[in-house]
Amino acid sequence: MTKAELVEKMAKDAKISKVAASTALNSFMEGVTKALKKKDGKVTLVGFGTFAKVRRKARTGRNPQTGAPIKIKARNVVKFKAGKALKDAV
Repeated sequence: MTKAELVEKMAKDAKISKVAASTALNSFMEGVTKALKKKDGKVTLVGFGTFAKVRRKARTGRNPQTGAPIKIKARNVVKFKAGKALKDAV
């Protein structure tokens, strides 16, 4: 499902305009992004799942073309853990 399809579905289900649905979706995404930027960033939507920021350590990888070892820097990544209701639905 694309963002445009999601906006269309939200507008239809909530009986609001696509502009209002798009604004709501953009607000949601900004809120999640701001929350994850914080030190202990975490967003929990009960029944749906949890977005959490996790620190990935530096490690050594391999270039798939040459097989040469390369260094991969440490960085923050976002992980999503599905909630019980979402797991049961899928």
